[in-house]
Amino acid sequence: MKRSLNLITAAVAVAASLAAPAAMAQEQFIPVLTYRTGAYAANGTPIANGMVDYYKYINAKGGVNGVKIAFEECETGYDTARSVECYERLKTKGGGAALVHPWSTGATFALTEKAPVDQVPLITTGYGRSESQDGMVFKWNFPLGGTYWVAADVIMKAIADKEGGMDKLKGKKIALVYHDSPFGKEPIPLLQEMAKQQGFTLQMLPVTAPGVEQKSTWLQVRRDRPDYVLLWGWGVMNSTALKEAQATGYPREKMYGVWWAGAEPDVKDVGAGAKGYNAVTLMHSADKNSPIVKEILATLHDKGQGTGPKEEVGDVLYLRGVFSAMIGVEGIRAAQEKFGSGKVMTGDQVRWGLENLNLTQDKLDALGFKGVLSPIKTSCKDHMGNMQARIHTWDGKAWGYTTDWIQADEARIKPLVDATAKRYADEKKVPVRPESDCS
Repeated sequence: MKRSLNLITAAVAVAASLAAPAAMAQEQFIPVLTYRTGAYAANGTPIANGMVDYYKYINAKGGVNGVKIAFEECETGYDTARSVECYERLKTKGGGAALVHPWSTGATFALTEKAPVDQVPLITTGYGRSESQDGMVFKWNFPLGGTYWVAADVIMKAIADKEGGMDKLKGKKIALVYHDSPFGKEPIPLLQEMAKQQGFTLQMLPVTAPGVEQKSTWLQVRRDRPDYVLLWGWGVMNSTALKEAQATGYPREKMYGVWWAGAEPDVKDVGAGAKGYNAVTLMHSADKNSPIVKEILATLHDKGQGTGPKEEVGDVLYLRGVFSAMIGVEGIRAAQEKFGSGKVMTGDQVRWGLENLNLTQDKLDALGFKGVLSPIKTSCKDHMGNMQARIHTWDGKAWGYTTDWIQADEARIKPLVDATAKRYADEKKVPVRPESDCS
């Protein structure tokens, strides 16, 4: 009997010892929605590579206070229905998704009503619903780093600076060549408001996705000769627009793209033909020499553990993937500071972390983003956290900054955010959060 008890005790001890590492090895699960195939693969692939590399990098450094990041890619092809399928399949995996990056405005629209039910925060760095800056209505949406209304406002300020002041916009003709989708239509309300305020004419020229056929659009541009063209494109639409501008003789220096029309895939096939083309940045441009890029190269790529080609590390879209992954990781870290360091966070706890971010310049520098990002500070009411951007310009071979930081006009944007968020809340019967929810 004694021998049997000893055997049982030993067996329990062995089982406990085998279970202990699994219990200690806590993981925080994050779905990675990607589009490495389809019409937008050239743009989606470097973003995905940057995100995956950053999660690998964090894990190599010990995780978030010891909690490793577990992730799984799901291919969407930049299709809204497939994006929703990926979300549904992965939202409960690994104990539940900490957060989700939808990676398209269409998918963001579709998931906005699902997120509150599932309690999964949506991070939309530089895309999605511009009015979701309002955290009192959009409790689970986080357009961190900037919205399309910020992008449009900064572009128009840059144009005004070139002309000699905002008053010089009066009488100007501005054409918006845009992807005919929810993404492409996002800047229209802000630009219409600015047109009324500043007295310029806004011409809207939609382009059917994916945008390989634009001859009629650019014939209109050639006929009407707008003073400036704003390009709100994605994927092959951007390089096609630049080639058509070249063919019709429209000056590329009078073209300003959104940050999804200002990366290497947009200009590399046009080369010198795109020289002078401008685009607003989502804080960053390409930066091969930034500390975070050097860290990722040394930690992963120099050891054969990187994702994708080494030569793209530090390119615009790769770095955007890195930045987007970082902002989610820091939301988890902020949540741990309140709910328990070294613990796996729930979606609701991560949501709290994301709306209590305080990424000072010192913190960003310590994370390796010196010169790449400016401070981001969110709150219960403000889920964006920054209203600054820069303009970079293609010199025929590379992107380079041609402005310093430009502050978007909050006095112009906030009323539009408030009115549009209120309309959404009324239409969808979404309860506005009480002030006590922010205490």
